[in-house]
Amino acid sequence: MSAYILDGKALAQKLQSELKDEVDRLRARTGKTPRFMNIAIGQDLCAGSYGKSQKRAAEFIGIDYQFSNLSSHLSQKELIDHIHFLNEDANVHGIMLHKPVPSQIDFQQAVNAITPKKDIEGMNIANLGRLMLGTTSIIPATPAAAMALLLSSGVNIAGKEAVLIGRSEIVGKPMMMLLLEKNATVTVCHSATSKAGCLADHVKRAEILVVAMGKPGSVKGEWVREGAIVIDIGINPVDGKITGDVEFDAAAGRAAFITPVPGGVGPVTAVMLMKNGIETFKIQLEHP
Repeated sequence: MSAYILDGKALAQKLQSELKDEVDRLRARTGKTPRFMNIAIGQDLCAGSYGKSQKRAAEFIGIDYQFSNLSSHLSQKELIDHIHFLNEDANVHGIMLHKPVPSQIDFQQAVNAITPKKDIEGMNIANLGRLMLGTTSIIPATPAAAMALLLSSGVNIAGKEAVLIGRSEIVGKPMMMLLLEKNATVTVCHSATSKAGCLADHVKRAEILVVAMGKPGSVKGEWVREGAIVIDIGINPVDGKITGDVEFDAAAGRAAFITPVPGGVGPVTAVMLMKNGIETFKIQLEHP
């Protein structure tokens, strides 16, 4: 078997075009343009590839996407005050806080200071709670991208045996909820699973395998079940290249569908962040 490659770049382009049409319709109806603010502490996001990719996606869609570059010596109180200022600014429709943050900053406390209706990363505790209840349209961008690629396979997820490796608050736990919402039967593996030596056993029975370990090549291709769908969220620099958590070549020989790294989940993640921002924009139109 040779796996069909789930092309993140192609899906990102398709989704960007759909979002551009939506923003054009909203602008024509309201006369307003969505405006997002990315807060970076001690970093110049304009100079990095991450910031540039976000900026490109926003400009294509028609979003006013700005950076707020703050001093690395900023205190927690100063950051919270800045967030409250942006919360009150009616011309700012989305706020995010770039990671990593300096050691003096409590990331989750700061994110919780962002009003939920402007939280485009979906990391405010209120939005995470709504995700648990299945009542939010603001979903953390990386798991949202992974789910978009999974759905693009056209395979019915309901009833499938899904194995998720990784339980982080940003990726693993939200991904678990998204899979459950689609009626998959979900097993969550983590560092203790690996130490117990039974990770391979879980992988071998996965019809849907989603990997977010942050360890290059840690999932062996020979473990992958014949005909599985493999979503590799890992982004690991190795010898000047980016590689995933799954042994790609060997896994692609067994899977029915697989995401490449790079070119899989990454390109779609930027678009999902923009999608979240359009949702927060619409929420504020309805509830100023």
